[in-house]
Amino acid sequence: MTTLVTGAGLIGSAAAELLAARGGRVVVLDIRRPEALPEGIAFEAADITDADALDRIIAAHGIREVIHTAALLSSALRADPLTGLRVNLLGTTTVLEAARRHALRRVVLVSSTTVLYAGFPTLGPAPIPEDAALHLISQRPGSLYAISKLAGEQLGLLYRDLHGVDTVSLRYGAVIGGRRADQTSVPGRLFSTLVTAAREGRTLRLDDPLLVWAGPEEFVDVRDCAGAAVAALDAARPALGVYNITHPGQWTLDAVIAAVAQTHGPLAVDYDRDVSTGFAGFPHPRPAPSAIDAALDELGFSPHHDLPDSLRYWWASGSGD
Repeated sequence: MTTLVTGAGLIGSAAAELLAARGGRVVVLDIRRPEALPEGIAFEAADITDADALDRIIAAHGIREVIHTAALLSSALRADPLTGLRVNLLGTTTVLEAARRHALRRVVLVSSTTVLYAGFPTLGPAPIPEDAALHLISQRPGSLYAISKLAGEQLGLLYRDLHGVDTVSLRYGAVIGGRRADQTSVPGRLFSTLVTAAREGRTLRLDDPLLVWAGPEEFVDVRDCAGAAVAALDAARPALGVYNITHPGQWTLDAVIAAVAQTHGPLAVDYDRDVSTGFAGFPHPRPAPSAIDAALDELGFSPHHDLPDSLRYWWASGSGD
């Protein structure tokens, strides 16, 4: 069986490598060829919103399932909303339409736990389930990225209900991993900034409001992201359709700083300790961890890498230079 992985970013590349390592046939689609593509993985250059190109690729390679990761992240969406929403919304719809037309076996969609951040003020201390209630107006998504991911989940569920397209959406926590030279996401910038300061032995003034937060936050290693995507392809009956994928550990900014210091050397950080916002500039701190029991029960997936392990692996992976 041949799997199409859309997007050659952190999660897409890791998922493609994991599938290839277990002997699967894999095709990666992106608008440009990645610098390093492991042997045995085919590549197709295409825009994810190009329905004709997607039809051609599916037919040419005998694609039967898709891991859809192609998307613009928060910073890119803020810089260019029209392009970002075209890629994130129309791109997802293009994939789902192709899956309907070609009767593909399954589509795994990449989502984000940020879709529920707006609900934090009314959630209690219990783990937050995938189907947590949100007020549609007062607790609307707090960013273009979050609204695009929530819309993607809903599109996936609707295509499942109306057209029988077998979709699974994975809500990832803040992702750690990838090339050190390519850190553009908020967690990527955070850890790149902290680790670099620790290894250079200098005091850091952390004044970017997106990198300073109150309360705890959760993170997930890119290797676990890839493992969850493959588990979602393999799962026999993923009835819920949407799953939280994150490590159960919760980390305040001080705890993150301590973990960086433990793995990369002494680190002194000066930041505004009166900050009241949550991670990545969202208005409210996290009240509880995301529940991950549904991923274990229905996908057979549980995370293997905690934050210190992720930090060591991320640095050891190098910059790719």
